[in-house]
Amino acid sequence: MQIADRLAPLQTNVFADMDRAKAQAIAAGKPIIDLSLGSSDLPTPPHVLAVIAEALHDPATHGYALFNSTKDFRIAAAQWYEQKFGLAVDPETEVLPLIGSQEGTAHLPLAVMNPGDVALLLDPGYPSHAGGVYLAGGDIYPMPIVAENDFLPVFAEIPQSVVEQATMMVLSYPHNPTTAIASLSFFQAAVAFCQQHGIVLVHDFPYVDLDFAGEPAPSVLQADPQKTVSIEFFTLSKSYNMGGFRVGYAIGNARIIKALRQVKATVDFNQYRGILRGAIAALTGPQDCVIHMVNTFAARRDAAVSALRAIGWPVPTPDATMYIWVKLPDHLPNDWANHSIDFCTELVAQTGVALSPGRGFGKSGEGYVRFALVHPPAVLTAAIQKMGELVTSCA
Repeated sequence: MQIADRLAPLQTNVFADMDRAKAQAIAAGKPIIDLSLGSSDLPTPPHVLAVIAEALHDPATHGYALFNSTKDFRIAAAQWYEQKFGLAVDPETEVLPLIGSQEGTAHLPLAVMNPGDVALLLDPGYPSHAGGVYLAGGDIYPMPIVAENDFLPVFAEIPQSVVEQATMMVLSYPHNPTTAIASLSFFQAAVAFCQQHGIVLVHDFPYVDLDFAGEPAPSVLQADPQKTVSIEFFTLSKSYNMGGFRVGYAIGNARIIKALRQVKATVDFNQYRGILRGAIAALTGPQDCVIHMVNTFAARRDAAVSALRAIGWPVPTPDATMYIWVKLPDHLPNDWANHSIDFCTELVAQTGVALSPGRGFGKSGEGYVRFALVHPPAVLTAAIQKMGELVTSCA
């Protein structure tokens, strides 16, 4: 029996690896404080749930949902962008509903890459961005992002031979895992670079509202208002706490949207129509829930930063996202400062505290760990104290 060679690069995954480590800790009787996954613990807004619940009793929602049946959702998505960013969006040709934005970022390489083409990806970056490229038979050029450059890629450092083979660049700001933000001028430079070299510019944008400065982070489409080379992915998982409902969408260049729609039509239809109705209620209804979500994560961020500094780990205060990207101190025992997977594995085994090792997000992530702020402040503080006690006991 044959298994496809294209699966070989997908054998390891940071989340799967940590899931096994958590399972072993649970089997050993350790209570788990899971800070390894960015799955919000906050509830979906009641007015959204009410719309979905009402739809359950409507037989018109029970059949397959093809593209034309998503029109109302596409209109709501276009209007949301127009109101937030002042961008004109055609809901018929420039919007595509998705079963979570990860579906879109994973399938897009099939639409814009041929085997042997190169994708320019952030390193560290979100693992599924690489997975889709591998499944499409593409090659990856990792663009290192480091603290000295504010975790932004330097386009001038990409070798010309790589640029000539590149057909896609993936950005994502506010950034997971580093929490970095990008300015509109940075996106303008990225658009100009991709226009010059005929590269599709992909922006994964789940943390648009999780900017603690109080203003939405810039959209790449503000830098490319004519949508010449760009496509942007949004999910309702973060802003509206709808991760389990798997609802998102893509907005951008009509040719790219059409190509992605062709791939999607081969693989699946759309979500249950009641979920799309709930998503419309989220996008068009009161936004108090978004403000509450941002304030909640800001308070958790402050508590976690304070607790980390209290155990002697100096960390900057993140400006965005639901994470803290922490550089492992040089003084850690067992050379853990250079082996984040070993540190996280030992931490969950000894204390039940689960983090994501930076190495799992790419080579440039080594030496860091990511905290997901998915518990109340008291739990975050207790977890960090446990971590400090482990380090002290092993010194």
